Amino acid sequence: MKKVVIGLSGGVDSSVAAHLLKEQGYEVIALFMKNWHDESVLISEECPWIEDSNDALIVAEKLGIPFQTVDLSTEYKERIVDYMFREYEMGRTPNPDVLCNREIKFDVFLKIALQLGADFVATGHYCRKEVLKNKDGSETYRLLAGRDLNKDQSYFLCQLSQKQLAKTLFPIGGLTKPEVRELAKKRNLVTADKKDSQGLCFIGKVRLPDFLQQQLKPKTGKIVEIPGELPQYKSEEPHFGSKMEELHHHSLKPKYSLADGKVVGEHQGAHYFTKGQRKGLHVGGTKEPLFVIETDVDENIIYTGQGKNHPGLFRRTLFVREEELHWVRSDLAIAIGEQLKVRARIRYRQELQEATLFKVQDGLFVDFKDAQTAITEGQFVAWYIDDELVGSGVIS
Repeated sequence: MKKVVIGLSGGVDSSVAAHLLKEQGYEVIALFMKNWHDESVLISEECPWIEDSNDALIVAEKLGIPFQTVDLSTEYKERIVDYMFREYEMGRTPNPDVLCNREIKFDVFLKIALQLGADFVATGHYCRKEVLKNKDGSETYRLLAGRDLNKDQSYFLCQLSQKQLAKTLFPIGGLTKPEVRELAKKRNLVTADKKDSQGLCFIGKVRLPDFLQQQLKPKTGKIVEIPGELPQYKSEEPHFGSKMEELHHHSLKPKYSLADGKVVGEHQGAHYFTKGQRKGLHVGGTKEPLFVIETDVDENIIYTGQGKNHPGLFRRTLFVREEELHWVRSDLAIAIGEQLKVRARIRYRQELQEATLFKVQDGLFVDFKDAQTAITEGQFVAWYIDDELVGSGVIS
């Protein structure tokens, strides 16, 4: 009998995943991950770990599977929390959920599971794995979107490797969320009607400014409004000598200065804000809401524009540096000078967009057919062929 260790989070998805594994004849062990937490920055009543741990224990007892808690708070602080502070300090916007999967669930947690003699680890992610048999007897693993496209979580797993996928099962990937809840009700699981967690990976919902202020101190700066008709937007497309010059041009962030607009308010730190953000500016009196179009952490200035269609929010091309480029399917990686048509997304839940990858010596351009809003440095871009996620990278 194959042994599976499942990360039981105290939510309905992992509960049903554990139930399905048991039904399929696996020997199942449930582990609850206690990660770094700080009560002072949690929004009260939102996903406290003690309540989740109790729910996970009740589910494990109901299913008749062994249960224990593992404390990964040290690793979580080192690999996720410290990383978040570094990224925000540099003016980038990290994605801790992607990192949590790569560094905690499918690395630290996977190693613990293997030490327990597990053949696989399992999670309640809405995605699927498919195994391709190669002629030489080896196997290649495909990471596919979940059948419920409204809940597809493949994006959060975009940094996984073939080695990690080899040891992973996604029991609910072929189900829709309503089907998962229905199974939980039939099995009388305590999590059947529990609402989904919206917070940081296994931490809960965090007040981001409070969280960041633990290490990034408030610093008063100017909020500048940039008009939507700057000369740089009116000019005709420059003449490009090559496709690479064109891609480089379209991947560049607009550079603003105080002279380009007018000061409309003050903020407490440019590193607390991210591109596309509307809330938290506290500036009134504009015809349309102000959106952050750029942050300058060196000068501590936030540049804003009126309305969600402000041209400063849009870019067509982004760049991924070589050291931050990752192929889930290394056999599909393109060489320098090659290109590949894909569909890509720059955030969770975004509809897949037509794009072309262009490989150059120091990295990869992702050139979208249509300009994208709020391309944000530090976030992940993931690209797909049909419904298979084949690679990803950190946006530069």
